[in-house]
Order: sequence, then structure tokens, then C-alpha cells
Amino acid sequence: MIRLLRPLIERTTWRRWSHLVVGGALLMPYWFLAISLTPVLTIGTQVVKILLILLVLPGAATFVTGLVPTVRLLEASLARELLAGPAAALVPGSARSWESRVRTGAWFGLHLFAGVVISGLSLTVPPFAFVLVVGPLVGWDAQFLESWGMRDTWPLWTMPIAGLASLAALLAVIVLAGGLLARLAPWFLGPSAAERLADVQARAVKLAERNRLARELHDSVGHALSVVTLQAGAAGRVLDSDPAFAREALSAIEESARAALEDLDHVLGLLREDPSRTAPQPTLADLGRLLEQTRIAGVKLDSDVAPEVGHVPAAVSREAYRIVQEGLTNALRHAGKVPVRLRLAVVGERLEMEISNPLGAPDGEGRGHGGGRGLDGIRERVTVLRGDLAAGPDGDADCWRVRVSLPLRSGA
Repeated sequence: MIRLLRPLIERTTWRRWSHLVVGGALLMPYWFLAISLTPVLTIGTQVVKILLILLVLPGAATFVTGLVPTVRLLEASLARELLAGPAAALVPGSARSWESRVRTGAWFGLHLFAGVVISGLSLTVPPFAFVLVVGPLVGWDAQFLESWGMRDTWPLWTMPIAGLASLAALLAVIVLAGGLLARLAPWFLGPSAAERLADVQARAVKLAERNRLARELHDSVGHALSVVTLQAGAAGRVLDSDPAFAREALSAIEESARAALEDLDHVLGLLREDPSRTAPQPTLADLGRLLEQTRIAGVKLDSDVAPEVGHVPAAVSREAYRIVQEGLTNALRHAGKVPVRLRLAVVGERLEMEISNPLGAPDGEGRGHGGGRGLDGIRERVTVLRGDLAAGPDGDADCWRVRVSLPLRSGA
């Protein structure tokens, strides 16, 4: 018994009923329009005119209205809020294709015509049920009972049962109609296959942009912080014994921090879509400053950069700079102030680079720090440019080597 009465007290039932009633109210103007247009049409039979007024003209008008792109936005919002169930997953939005417009037009007509049926039943069934329930308690006029076929044929005690049954039938129709619309709404108002593909592509572009910005922050700011940490430690140890070196280290710290702030300002400008804050990204032309900062940090850096490297395409040059920066950062973080060897050259149609360093850090300084995302960042940059990457222990496993080969042109 409680299960049978549960739809009566559930909030979802009456939210769906209100959704249907709204549809019935929206159909009224279309009926008034059909009533005003039908006399103008030269159609003889009364039955055809009734069909035109009740079904044909309102149905055509509601379908045409549903073709308006913003109707899907309104109907999807209404269905998500009131129908719940499967319709709760709808993402409201204007129709972006004719397929979506046609489906919205069909849904709009279904919503309005189902709504007017439920509205009509909601207005007529409760008064009728009330009359039946109180029938045995009231001395009805004989003529009234005869008009309903109840005199001398139906006993009066059956009237309350019939009244309650009619209310139960109305509730069942409301529950079934609301549940059916909740199930159909995602198909009629959901995105088409083309729209789903466009959404997936948009999310992929956004994810790629977020990953690119994360790599920019990791490579630039992470490198600066690693260098600053080593320089500060070295300056602190020789502050009394070698003030000149300490001043040089503090000056390098200031320069590294300023460069990190510039890179951070650049990335924030991209996030805020502020053209005035998006400074040009560093390229291999700025490699000298990067190498000098690394040497000031106490790293013995052996670099061999071919002159042709300064003339590689801008896109390759930017990514190559970040790869070198991340390679040097990894050496500082995980091996400490060990000798690092850097080689960059243009061979044919490819930019070849190699970064190697011993695995051991004699004093343990700088080993094991970092989030472990550096090599993944390098791999992502190499993949974007369709290059090749090889990284890992080399030879007798006492040396870590990173080899990168990048095509200078997309078709190379």
C-alpha cells in the first residue's frame, strides 16, 4: 500500500506534472492561432476543420517554433530541472545543426500536446472524482443520477470506489507520462553525433593548452627555483670566506628570479587571455643566458652549440630551448652539481641534441628532488614536434643521457 502511495508524495512526480502543465499552457496560443486561421481556409467539412484546429495547425506551428536554436536551450533547461531522472544529465545549449533543430521541434510538439492532455485530465478528473466520492452522502436529484446511468443500475456504494479509482488512474497517467518524457528527453534534446565530436575536440584542445601551460611553468619556474636553491646554498657556505663569489651568486639569484617572474607573467597572460602580458617565449637565441645561470649555480657545464642552431624555425627553437632547460634542471635536481655535457647541432633536416651527466652526486646535494614530471614534459614536447627521444642510463649505468632529434619541418 505504501509503495502504491509513494508516487503521490514524491517530489519528482509533481515536478514532472508541472513540466507537463507548462507544456499545456504553451499550447493555448497555438490553438487560438488555429481558431483564427481556420475560417479563412476554404474547407467544407466540419471534421476537417476540427482536426485543423486541434492537431494539424498547432502541430505544424509548434514544430516550426522548435526549429529556433534557442528553443533547445530553454526546453533542455526546463527538462533538466523538472523531469530529473535521465533528463538531469542534459547540458542546455542552443541547437547547432539542423538535425538538432528537427529533434527539438519534434520534442516541443510532444511536450505541448502531452501537456495539454495532462492539463485537461487534471482539470476534469478531480471534480468528477469528488462528486462520486460524496455521492452516497448527498441526496442527488433523480434526473442527475439517470444522466450518469446510475439510478437502479449501480448501487450508490460503488460511487466512492469509482471516484478513488479515477484519481488513481490520473496519478498513474501523470507518473507514466512524466517518466516517459524523462527517458525521451536525452534523445530529443541531447547533442548530435557531430556536436559530441565537436565537444570532444574542444575538450582535447583545452586539455592540450592546459598541459602546455603546465609544461611552461614546470620548465621555466622549476629550473629557476632549482638554480636559485643551489646558488643560495653555495653563497651561504662561502659568505665569510669568499664574499666576492657570494655577491656573484646573489646577483645570479636575482637574475634567475627575475627571469622566472617574466616567464610566470607570460603564462598568466595566456591564462587571462591578456595580449599585453604575453611576452615572447625564449628560443635557442637566449640559450647563452640559461647556460651562464647554470654555471653560476656551480655546475661544470661543457657545451658545444653549433652556429646553425640559431637559424632553426621558431617553433622548433622554442621547444628545443625548453627541452635543454628541463634537461639541465633534471641534472641539478637528481644528480647535484655534477659535470654536464651539452651538444646541439643541425644534421641534415633535423636538430640533434644530447645532454649527459654522471648519476652520482658526491655530496648528495640536489639528489632526489622534484616531482618526476620533467622527462614526461620533454617527451610531450618531442611528440608534438614528431621527434625522437631516448633517455636513460648509458654504458655502464654511471651516466644518464638524453638524446633528442627534432625535424626542422613538419614534413621532414
